[in-house]
Amino acid sequence: MTLPRQPDDDLPPPAPPRSALTLRLWLAGFGVVFNAVAAWLCVRAGLTWLAVLLVVIVVVLIVDFAWVVHRKRRGDPG
Repeated sequence: MTLPRQPDDDLPPPAPPRSALTLRLWLAGFGVVFNAVAAWLCVRAGLTWLAVLLVVIVVVLIVDFAWVVHRKRRGDPG
């Protein structure tokens, strides 16, 4: 006795799930450049409080960038 065919019998097995580390790396890099330029423009425009806020964001993005690089070197997928 044969079992009835399932509609997905001809499909290849699904690929293993991957993390989005590479996308996170690109987004952190873009964020560093964008916010650093914006902070510099704010300093030039006299908006010191906004420049300080953007520099804090740049520091957070640099830490995130370094952490993602560490995870990629460790061998995490993505």
